[in-house]
Amino acid sequence: MIHLCQIVSWRQNYDPFNNWVLSTLISALPVLTLFFVLLALKKRVWISALSGMIMAVGLAAVVFHMPATLIAQSALLGFVFGFLKIAWIIIASIFLYHVAVETGQFQVMKESIATLSADRRIQVILIAFCFGAFLEGTGGGGAPVAIAGAFLIGLGFPPFQAATVCLLANTAPVAWGGVGNPVRVLALVTDLPEPALNAMVGRILPPFSLILPLWLVRSMVDWRRTWEVFPALVLSGGSFALMQFCWSNYMDTSLVDIVAAIFSLLVMVAFLKVWRPRNLMTIQESAIILKKHDAWNVMKGWSPFILSSIFIFVCGMPSLNKYLKIAALSFPWHDLHNAVIRIPPVAPGPNPESAIMDLNVLSLPGTAVFAGALLSAWLLGMPARKIVTILGQTFRQLIPSLLAISFMVGLAYVTRYAGMDTVLGLSLTHTGWLYPLFGTLLGWLGVALTGTDAGSNALFGNLQKVTAEQLHLSPILMAAANSAGGVMGKMIDAQSIVVASTSTRQEGKEAAIFKAVFKHSIALATLVGLLVLLYAYVFPGIIPILGK
Repeated sequence: MIHLCQIVSWRQNYDPFNNWVLSTLISALPVLTLFFVLLALKKRVWISALSGMIMAVGLAAVVFHMPATLIAQSALLGFVFGFLKIAWIIIASIFLYHVAVETGQFQVMKESIATLSADRRIQVILIAFCFGAFLEGTGGGGAPVAIAGAFLIGLGFPPFQAATVCLLANTAPVAWGGVGNPVRVLALVTDLPEPALNAMVGRILPPFSLILPLWLVRSMVDWRRTWEVFPALVLSGGSFALMQFCWSNYMDTSLVDIVAAIFSLLVMVAFLKVWRPRNLMTIQESAIILKKHDAWNVMKGWSPFILSSIFIFVCGMPSLNKYLKIAALSFPWHDLHNAVIRIPPVAPGPNPESAIMDLNVLSLPGTAVFAGALLSAWLLGMPARKIVTILGQTFRQLIPSLLAISFMVGLAYVTRYAGMDTVLGLSLTHTGWLYPLFGTLLGWLGVALTGTDAGSNALFGNLQKVTAEQLHLSPILMAAANSAGGVMGKMIDAQSIVVASTSTRQEGKEAAIFKAVFKHSIALATLVGLLVLLYAYVFPGIIPILGK
């Protein structure tokens, strides 16, 4: 069959009104629409996301003059990406949780944690911080919030509190999520050495890893109750930060989160053998019987999560992951691939934007979680009919969330290929000597818009490098700042909010969750920006030097 349609080549326009302020305001309308419908009109998140996507499509066509074919292809590519990369891990994580509950193993898990410490402040550190960081390092993709959130619910935490603390905890480890993928993407798009970028990110984020346990607990309780567990907060954050710094600066990119999380967890387990808070804070003490289990039963109880974590880690290793990818399932997406042209200052010259449809389900973290859930269900004696029933119930439960994710990622892809995201980013380059602060906030904005640190690095990484060189700043510092600042935007991106609300059974309360975490997000992102500002002008010696 003869292909009659000529591929359309279209250049992005980063100032359609020849006024960067007006162009920036117009480009922000899709995101503003989403949050207006969500927060002001108090509509369901999928309706809000659909409204934002409709606005993005309209602006792409009318203001940016993007061809209709490219708009449609962008949205469709976003839908597929959203389902495979985001929704798939949510479905798998909730299914895993249901398997653990139905087989009775979740009760054993709760009792084993409660035996370590019945104090809910310590439980948050063990589950949301340590275990969540491990899940982020092995796979990311929403698993830390989904699994840790469901876990805290099972321990008796109020659902709203479980959602917010898991979102807060899923910050500092995000730069090395998915076996270090964000840093690798950053090196790829900037053509800067990965070891230098890895080291620089590892010199920005450890101070925040150190204070994150304290920040988490303080968000739950007052200062008096926070100081009661101060030794545990310092030890958990300090051990994680120390290993995060050492591994990122002296070892590799892939295992930073995994090694730091395991080290911090082991340190905490040992510490809790000899220390306990003077005043315990427990939840529903009568609902959780502190029954002790031998090592075999504890391992059996944790088996669904252990197996899934092993599958995530093994399948995520680059040396093995490449064999799970079938070349034929990754291909240029119709007329969109290389049709959108990025131009300076975002790219060094006219640069075609790739658009790859990747249907390699076997290589995804969600598939690894499914494999662990199915294997553990079989080993624990669950009948096949029951497994199918639970899977069907999981899908039905998640329909509104799946719609929300599809529309949100569709919105993100339309704004990305239309250049609206880039317009927002370029507006921050007008800040002069304050650019180290605002460039960091650009990374924060990128994650808030795209939902991933890797996505923000792909979108703004080269822009950070180009702008840094124009302002005589270190490109290593500003590229790393994009990733480090971006992690603080993870808790407010719409996709994470959906994951948190769904996994903690808070559907319909997305607006309240967003309001609760937004102040933490902007405060932490600003602190990262101030640290980058200090590195740029006061302590430049801490920045790795290119070529050394």
